[in-house]
Amino acid sequence: MFLDYSHNYLFVFAAVAVSLMASFTGLALTRGVSLLPENQRKQRIAMASVALGGGIWAMHFVAMLGLQLPILFYYDALTTLISALTAILVVGIALLVMHFRKRTRLSIILAGTIAGLGISAMHYIGMSGMQLCTAVYTPFGVLLAVASSVVLGIGTFAIAYGERTHRSIILGTLTFGTAVCAVHFLAMAGTNYLEVDNVGSLAALIDNETLALIVTLIAFFICGGFLLLGVTFIPAPTATVPLVEQGKPASPTTSVPYQKDGHVQFIRPAEIAALRAEGHYSIIYTGSDKLFCPWSITEAESRLLEGSFIRCHRSYLINPEHVTSFERKKDSGVCLFAGSPALGAVPVSRSRMAEVRTAFGLI
Repeated sequence: MFLDYSHNYLFVFAAVAVSLMASFTGLALTRGVSLLPENQRKQRIAMASVALGGGIWAMHFVAMLGLQLPILFYYDALTTLISALTAILVVGIALLVMHFRKRTRLSIILAGTIAGLGISAMHYIGMSGMQLCTAVYTPFGVLLAVASSVVLGIGTFAIAYGERTHRSIILGTLTFGTAVCAVHFLAMAGTNYLEVDNVGSLAALIDNETLALIVTLIAFFICGGFLLLGVTFIPAPTATVPLVEQGKPASPTTSVPYQKDGHVQFIRPAEIAALRAEGHYSIIYTGSDKLFCPWSITEAESRLLEGSFIRCHRSYLINPEHVTSFERKKDSGVCLFAGSPALGAVPVSRSRMAEVRTAFGLI
């Protein structure tokens, strides 16, 4: 006979909060990672994996602390540890796909699928560690939980790795946080519990009091990472807008800084094909290179004056001298750069169409 159970909703709200904070921390850590040297890139991915994977695990067990059954139950320590390591490892693989492979639609789908399956795997491995009672699943509940985790995982990576702006990170946070919570509670809705007599070694069991201490400690570190990244996520306006004398325009720059191998170097504007927004930094595209620039796209626009560059999209600044063709697509368009294979087609937003067409003599 199945046991009656209920949830303490204070723990449900706490689980949602932990999930969202961990999602933001992990995704914010990945900004600009692809442009770092390989060793630094691996370090940042490892940190982001621990934040995201640890957040999945912490969210699950915060919610489990709120599970109320009419009997005492425990968790097998080894299984609980394996569930945490599984979440961290699988999320790490998904991030490696995004930051060590060419970023395409297929790689986004692959990474999202891996992360989604990792969320589901963590949940069911964690549930298998319950002692003195066993979870009984319905096939539909398992299918629904796994399907939702994969769909939301793909959605998270599609959003977070689209334009890589502040907005995409925030939306990706909401999507990933929702995915983790949805998988847990959809799976729990399709789960029943039976009392059993068998139990593992008493020395290897974790009770709710011990679990609460472990989860609280992990949640503390997640909160710390959330606060540290949150206070620097949106820069102050004075940090990105260059000061100019009152009544005088800013002087056009003769060189643009970029960082490579831990050193600041400079490139002439004429060598730049385009700049793409990356949070409050930007990415420089040349004929063959992809460089990390400490300027925001707004600051780059204000410094690269005299018509040499055009703002064709909220995330792109282009040099018309490098554009090889322009294609009209209904109310928008794209610019193509044959000499910069890493750049691909740059979108032209509807609000910028007139300016771009004028620059190319099409109006």
